[in-house]
Amino acid sequence: MKIKTDVVIVGTGVAGMFSALKLPRDKKIVIITKEDMRSSDSFLAQGGICVLRDENDYDSYFEDTMKAGHYENRKESVDIMIRGSRDVINDLVGYGVDFKMDGDDFAYTREGAHSKPRILYHEDITGKEISEKLLGQVLKLENVTVLEYTSMQDILVENGKCIGLKAVSAEANKTRLEAMEAGENVKIQEEIQPGGELPVEIYAEDTILASGGIGGRYQHSTNYPHLTGDALDIAKKHNVRLEHLDYVQIHPTTLYSKKPGRRFLISESVRGEGAVLYNSKKERFVNELLPRDVVTKAIQEEMKKEGTDHVWLSMENIDKDTILHHFPHIYERCLEEGYDVTKECIPVVPAQHYFMGGIWVDADSKTSMDQLYAVGETSCNGVHGANRLASNSLLESLVFAKRAAKAISAEKKSEKSAAGAA
Repeated sequence: MKIKTDVVIVGTGVAGMFSALKLPRDKKIVIITKEDMRSSDSFLAQGGICVLRDENDYDSYFEDTMKAGHYENRKESVDIMIRGSRDVINDLVGYGVDFKMDGDDFAYTREGAHSKPRILYHEDITGKEISEKLLGQVLKLENVTVLEYTSMQDILVENGKCIGLKAVSAEANKTRLEAMEAGENVKIQEEIQPGGELPVEIYAEDTILASGGIGGRYQHSTNYPHLTGDALDIAKKHNVRLEHLDYVQIHPTTLYSKKPGRRFLISESVRGEGAVLYNSKKERFVNELLPRDVVTKAIQEEMKKEGTDHVWLSMENIDKDTILHHFPHIYERCLEEGYDVTKECIPVVPAQHYFMGGIWVDADSKTSMDQLYAVGETSCNGVHGANRLASNSLLESLVFAKRAAKAISAEKKSEKSAAGAA
């Protein structure tokens, strides 16, 4: 099957959806996703999203990001993200995202390696709140079609330019794909069942890769297992520039379990609110608010020294009301595993969490191949350096997804102007 569209986007995380929302409404857009549209790591993000509180906070926020990234960050990108943060938050509020408020102002929390509170949140499911609201907005758009259970296999290249992609789609999409092939506008909101494979070629003027991280390549990860960095292999095949593939972040605190599957993350904001780490003797051994890689290393060294396979996280310094209202889902999940965090410590262990490297992009999210863009965790714009500062991931994804959409729009306007002049 062959489908023609203006823009094809790979991934239904915040980066992919925000890109679609920021593209012109006269653009025909197809979004594909490997599983169902909600099986994205964006939906799992707990802690929050950073924002520049005011101009007095700029230097501090910039330094915190650079320091966490071991000063290997691309300074231009850090500046773009910070200065673009308030507009992105305004966009999210406009889309109905419900952040915790403190009177007429936002309530701000603090996480590890932040010198002051600058993180907005919705309970302990900020990613889900943002993602659901963005997805709801995307599904309202008449110019967007979302294809679930559709996996990118390769990109289509002609004369050095990306002209779309090859994919395989679930057999349940056959009727929809046939309608799309015939040029019909197809709206897809009801769920389908996976199974079977239909080859499909999607031709597009511009392609945006927003396919997420690489957690599926690890035994222990907080990511969905189907996120296996497919875009990286495809990019390498076509000599698209990659960067810092060894920059992988391990999250210090995931709920220890002997059960197979994805590890449940215990948000860094728990430590930001006062939770402490203990060894088997119930002794503190690290400053819990240091950058993630530093805390992770301390935990690993402590486990090695004691010969244990986890350490303990205590929320004894957090009052019960805060636990129940700020971290209700963490509380409930731990309870399901047999731990009441209001009364006892929980076992935690580091696990793969985030990928700072990826497909190299410039300040407008353009890759080294014409008409090919990358946003979100699959891209590397240099914001995070060698280690991501807590709660910068959602913000970075949104800021640079918006820039990708603007770049595509500006490029098409330029082409039209040039054609008119000729």
